[in-house]
Formats: sequence, C-alpha cells, structure tokens
Amino acid sequence: MTDPAESTALTQDTDGGYPTVPLAKDVWTLGVVQSRVHPTPDPSGMKANLDHMLHLIDNSFHVGFGPGPDLLFFHEFPISGWDRWTKAETERRCIEIPGEETELIAAKARQYKCYIAFGAYVRDPDWPGHVLSITTLIGPDGEIVAKHWKARNVKGVFSGFELFTTTVYDVLDEYVEKYGQDAVVPVARTPLGNISMSSTQLEPELFRAAAIKGAEVFLRTASGSFTEIDVRASALHNRVYCAIANNSVLSAETNYFEDTGAGGTAIYGPDGMAIAAADSKFEKLVLGQIPIASFRARHRQPDIHWDLYRPVFERYRSRFEPNLYTPYQPVSLEDAGAYLNGRSRWR
Repeated sequence: MTDPAESTALTQDTDGGYPTVPLAKDVWTLGVVQSRVHPTPDPSGMKANLDHMLHLIDNSFHVGFGPGPDLLFFHEFPISGWDRWTKAETERRCIEIPGEETELIAAKARQYKCYIAFGAYVRDPDWPGHVLSITTLIGPDGEIVAKHWKARNVKGVFSGFELFTTTVYDVLDEYVEKYGQDAVVPVARTPLGNISMSSTQLEPELFRAAAIKGAEVFLRTASGSFTEIDVRASALHNRVYCAIANNSVLSAETNYFEDTGAGGTAIYGPDGMAIAAADSKFEKLVLGQIPIASFRARHRQPDIHWDLYRPVFERYRSRFEPNLYTPYQPVSLEDAGAYLNGRSRWR
C-alpha cells in the first residue's frame, strides 16, 4: 500500500515546466503497427496471435535499410482479439504482466534494442475477479517500463450492453489507496520522452491532464474504429505528438465483416496534422520521426485559463459515480448493461 502521506502527491510542476529524464537521442522513430484483431474461438488460438505479433515485430525491422523504429506500438488487443465474450470467457484470454507472453515480446525488444507498447486483457492477483485493459511499455532491456490502465469505459454508446472491464474510474478509491493519486493519470518518463498510453476514447480532459503532468507523446490504442478528430484534437489542443494504433481488416472467419472499423492508424504532430498515416486498411507499419529534443526545448504545459472554468468544474457531477465495480463485477456485456441501467445520476 502507498503511504497515505504520499497518496495525494502529484509529479507535476506549477511553473509551466514538467519533470523529465535525460534524452537518449535528439530525434527518434515511432513505428505504429496496424494489424489484425483476431478473436480466437478458443484461448489456445492466442498463441497464433502472439506468433503473428512477433512476426510483425521482425517485419518492422526488415522493411527498409534503416535501423528500424525506436518504439514499436501495437493496438488494443493483438494477442487476444476482441469479441462479445462473457467475463469468464475473457478471463481465459487474459495475460499476466509479467508473464509468458511479455517475456517473448521482451526478447524481441532486447533483440532489436527498441521499446514495444501494446494493449491486452490482463489478470492481476492484486485485483482478483477483475478483468483489466492495460497498455504496457517494455524497454530495450526487456524490462517493463510502464503499465497504464484504461482510465474509464465509454458508457451509453452500445445497444443493449456495456463494457465489463475494470477501469481506474470503476475502482477509483481502491486504486488510489494501492498506487497513489499520481498513478491515476500516469506519465512514463523515458529516455525517448514523456509517454502516456491509453485506450480511452472521447475524453479530452484525460489527455489534457496528462499533458499538464508533462506527457509529450500520447500512444492511443483502438480496436474496431475511433474518431479521428478526437485523436487529432488531443495533439493540437495540447501541442504534443499523438499516435493512434487501430486494427487492419479482419479475418474472414470472424463474426464481423472484414473491414469492420479498420484503418486510420496515424501519427499526428503538435499542430494536429498527420506526420504519417496508413494509406489502406491492410496491415501496415506507419513510421514517423519525433524530434523530441527541439520539441522539448520550446514546449510547456498547456496554457489553460483555469480560473475562468474552475467554478463550473467544481459544480459538475459526472453521469455515473466512481467505484461502481468495487462491490460488483458484471459477468457479461449484457449484465454490465443491466447493472448500470438506472444508476445514472442525471435526469
């Protein structure tokens, strides 16, 4: 448990700057992999998904004559895929961090001396009964650099169901008790820059908060589509770099059409314009340069006139209260929908 005296501490400057560690290089290459999301009928099929992911890592360093990406970024579910599974079925497709899968990915990180980031369903002995959605960053030494939980699930979007994965918001008080307030909006301070990873969509306040804490590069995962303007605005409004890793066309054997939510993987610069983007819905490697040293020399926190807005935010009450998955974890998508139905604090 975190010392209560430290639980409210935030790694955050108040003079426009932000904490950093020394950079390994002035300019580095970000590689974003647009690959398939393949839901396997049986968890044993996850090995084929992992093998394909490892194959794509190899491919990423064989596509040209350069040294390859310094950081390779995959989407939300390269190992398990996604389908309308029950919680029990999803639990059988969870990985552990560290675990067998991360060890194989870490071996590739060491082989190519690169960082690798990816999303996954995760089980954690510290959170029995919960299915977590976590984006993990592994360093070139094979060590786990960061594990960023999904901050919150979107609600009221799907017809007849809600997501049952446990997010920070769903167990907020317990999460803060375990990890401290600073971990609620995490920023990994690495030799490539300050990195924030998330599969959360349509929550600009989350990325604003990460930028205030010094995030310079957002790595955003998706599966089954995303809203382009949401990602571009994250870059533009916070004057940072923002990458989105989405899925390619799906296998014909799945329960979905091949082009379901496919394509759009891209890297956006601080002006909101694309540095590089996938030109098809097929599997692609999108490469972009991050001139981190020159960027950091002039970059500051977002300039927000907070005194104008504070009274509004202090009076605001979110639609659903936090901690709803502390007393109960839904057993299916439909059960999550029924559990959350009627719990809105709005009229």
